[in-house]
Amino acid sequence: MKNGLFTSPLLLLAAVASMALLSACQTDSRQQILAMDKSQVALRAIQTRAFDTTDQALTLRTMVASLQDLGFTVDRVDKTLGLVSATKAGNYLLKMTVTARRHGETQTVVRASAQHNITAVSDPKPYQQFFDSLSQALFLEAHEIN
Repeated sequence: MKNGLFTSPLLLLAAVASMALLSACQTDSRQQILAMDKSQVALRAIQTRAFDTTDQALTLRTMVASLQDLGFTVDRVDKTLGLVSATKAGNYLLKMTVTARRHGETQTVVRASAQHNITAVSDPKPYQQFFDSLSQALFLEAHEIN
């Protein structure tokens, strides 16, 4: 092409190579998004539990007590939103925000979100500790065991 963009075979080859690289990047970014979506779903599964109770006040009190039992200092409780925020100082600052919302006629879904400093926590251990404590406390409350 004399008057066109590609006046030499070398420029044409460079353009084709660039397009191939760009399309390869697009495939990789799609794969990254799909992988990220899968990791987000896995993290949400770690962060969420359903409990067979609809007593919002009891669930909130138990969330607060569970966090305190694990060494957290409760920073905020919002009964309207079903939200509890707490902080734990240690090797690093761990902040956990827990929400409770009614799910269907018989359940409450509790979701915890943890951060150390400004980084989201994906390690399942703090979530497992919280939910183990919460499950035991809700069981004891449901069976009126002090």
